[in-house]
Amino acid sequence: MPQPDHIIALEMPDDITLESHLDEDFQKYFSICREKIGFVPNVLKAYAIKPQRLKTFANFYNELMLGESGLSKLEREMIAVVVSSINRCYYCLVAHGQAVRAMSGDPELGEILAINYRIADLSEKHQSMLQFTEKLTREPYKVSDADREKLKSIGFTESDIFDIFEVAAFFNMTNRMASALDMMPNKEYHKLDR
Repeated sequence: MPQPDHIIALEMPDDITLESHLDEDFQKYFSICREKIGFVPNVLKAYAIKPQRLKTFANFYNELMLGESGLSKLEREMIAVVVSSINRCYYCLVAHGQAVRAMSGDPELGEILAINYRIADLSEKHQSMLQFTEKLTREPYKVSDADREKLKSIGFTESDIFDIFEVAAFFNMTNRMASALDMMPNKEYHKLDR
């Protein structure tokens, strides 16, 4: 059964009208998306309804997920998939599952993380990172010094731990926005890196 055709459940202008309200920098940004991946991710189109929020969202996302970190880009995407799995966020599972496939070169990894990361053939370090991610997503009020110490004991620096927390927290927020808006992923994601 195919997914619905809408981008979000709220009314949106067509692409031409939507992009005409963006400043030159974001019109270029959308062009670069089309050039590099073949489409503009629907999350960007959704945020384009509010151009200032789009700037804030895109700048924060790019710094968090693509900026310098002791965590690899793949590790950050793995966190995004596990958070999205727990929250049952269809948009982020599809989009970030594809990113895991692309970055890992493993067509199964994104899906196994989406279903049950515990059965994935991952290092102890990655299993611990994802266990923490699950705890922060399900029971944030139970996070304690013991959780932070466990991450330190298996080799994460304090800066890495901050990044784990921030990526997990960010995707908890974006999952809630995507779910509330009934945001649909671009259909192109389903076919990529298979």
